[in-house]
Amino acid sequence: MKNFIFISPNFPTNYWLFCKELKNNGLNVLGIGDQPYDELSYELKNSLNEYYRVDNLENYESVYRAVAFFIHKYGRVDWLESNNEYWLEQNAKLRSDFNIQSGFQTKDIPRIKFKSKMKSYYEKAGISTARYTIAADLKEWKAFTKKVGYPIIAKPDNGVGASDTHRISSDKELTAFFQSKAPDVTYILEEYIDAAVNSYDAIIDSHGEPIFETGNVTPNSIMDIVNNADNSIYYIVKDLPEDTRKAGRAAAKSFGVKSRFIHFEFFRLLSDHPGMGKKGEIVALEVNMRPCGGFTPDMINFGHSTNVYKIWADMIAFDKSTVQSGDDKFCAYAGLRDGKNFVMTHEDIIKNYREHLKMVERIPDALSGAMGNQMYVAVFDTEKEMNNFYNHVLECKKNSKTPTKNKQSA
Repeated sequence: MKNFIFISPNFPTNYWLFCKELKNNGLNVLGIGDQPYDELSYELKNSLNEYYRVDNLENYESVYRAVAFFIHKYGRVDWLESNNEYWLEQNAKLRSDFNIQSGFQTKDIPRIKFKSKMKSYYEKAGISTARYTIAADLKEWKAFTKKVGYPIIAKPDNGVGASDTHRISSDKELTAFFQSKAPDVTYILEEYIDAAVNSYDAIIDSHGEPIFETGNVTPNSIMDIVNNADNSIYYIVKDLPEDTRKAGRAAAKSFGVKSRFIHFEFFRLLSDHPGMGKKGEIVALEVNMRPCGGFTPDMINFGHSTNVYKIWADMIAFDKSTVQSGDDKFCAYAGLRDGKNFVMTHEDIIKNYREHLKMVERIPDALSGAMGNQMYVAVFDTEKEMNNFYNHVLECKKNSKTPTKNKQSA
């Protein structure tokens, strides 16, 4: 029996489904987390063979001891994974320290975590990238802006998602940001790209070949959603565009991806960009060596009538999957922000879209920055129907003085 250590299986809350499918495939599933066992969901408890609680997952020595305990009790560990961006470096260090070969090692981290390091691998795949600098001197920063023009984007070179990402539009803003930025963080500055984010989401086998592929589109900037506390929308595409598929496969080969669920982000240009491409073309953004965040795996299932949790677990156990996709649809996510004066109430949305809705949930505070506070996931046969849904649920009242919370009723 193969031993699989799953780090932080309780967060996000839907990740117990990865554990469930692993156990169903005959693996010995061993969880390590910092939540007390009694507080784990009934479903997660039943999906684990054993759980080891540590006081703090941030404490490497504590997690190291937990892995050592499992090895002493069960023997060699075949897999160690969290499917979570936050623990990517820790996972790699644990694999390296315990000689677990099925996954990225510490030496692999720079090219898959540092945004500046990713660029050469995209370029090897024949995919254009934005110009950038990681200079630490303000004078060099200003020289870069003179070269590419404003606005520019500043973000941690080694960061998660859109956290601490800023759009800077003038020398004054640049100087202010330079003076107030975190002193122990290395920032990458990139030229601004007028584009929508298109992703390539895939489960890759041990030979580097995809056994499942789809993608999603984020029309609005995640950076703006986080920084402006705006609503969050994105959707799973009904059919993966061929240029996204081609770029995703080429990037997966260039980065040496094997036996992983991946989320690669690309820009689809909304206007011609000299030196990068013409309107409508695909250029690089960044790679994420894990599933797209939040409830996206569930949305993929709804959109394609499939089960990516099982496809992933099949890849781990058998290096292939026989799970089939069914009727393809657009699957839309609408994350509404508390405090906005929405025309439709929660009850209105439920009544008008009951036949389309698949999930209705409050978003945990830890994820609400990028995902909104109250989410609705719905499926539609056509893009027109989906856009009408977005127009209706996001519409706000005019000249209303009293903000309302679009909260799910208790």
